[in-house]
Amino acid sequence: MEKRVLWFCILLVPVLAWSAVGPHDRLTWWLEVAPVLIGVPLIVACQRRFPLSTLLLVLVWLHSVVLIVGGHYTYALVPAGEWAREWFGWTRNNYDKLGHFAQGFVPAILTREILLRTSPLRERGDGRPSRWLGFLVVSVCLAFSAFYELIEWGVAELSGEAAESFLGTQGYVWDTQSDMGWALGGALAALALLSRVHDRSMAGLTHGNGSRSG
Repeated sequence: MEKRVLWFCILLVPVLAWSAVGPHDRLTWWLEVAPVLIGVPLIVACQRRFPLSTLLLVLVWLHSVVLIVGGHYTYALVPAGEWAREWFGWTRNNYDKLGHFAQGFVPAILTREILLRTSPLRERGDGRPSRWLGFLVVSVCLAFSAFYELIEWGVAELSGEAAESFLGTQGYVWDTQSDMGWALGGALAALALLSRVHDRSMAGLTHGNGSRSG
């Protein structure tokens, strides 16, 4: 196993193990942590054919922790969100909005990396990425956010009593729309803040097959 991926797993497994012990709602835990349980094995399986940049690995780790913590407590009951609610006088626990911001922020870098390394969008003749890159990255993130909301709706219809814990609407009528808004904001923020850093992080990767150079 590649050293960076090994450290990724070493640092993530204890958090996942903690989260799995006595979660607030077991079904909600499975639903919230499912992306981690699917994504991490994919990263390990693809580490040689398509190793991720170090920046992306760090972001995926952080996003995984956000999901794992939310799965343990449910998003409406995460202690950090409760503290923020009391401190700022909010009417709800907004930890779920952090989760949806990350749902746009991290997939934006993931999508950007895949497009830059596997598609013609990686350059337009002058060494710079295609002008379509940012538009397509944001579009993919919004589409993913909308698809996730459809998944939440379907799970809510099927799970009955567990629906409120999984959805975490906390009585907010515009919860779905605001979730997508936060994901959009996350995608835009990632592109604005990290594009150059991301380019440097990918500099050690070979565009053609994704293997590390040197």
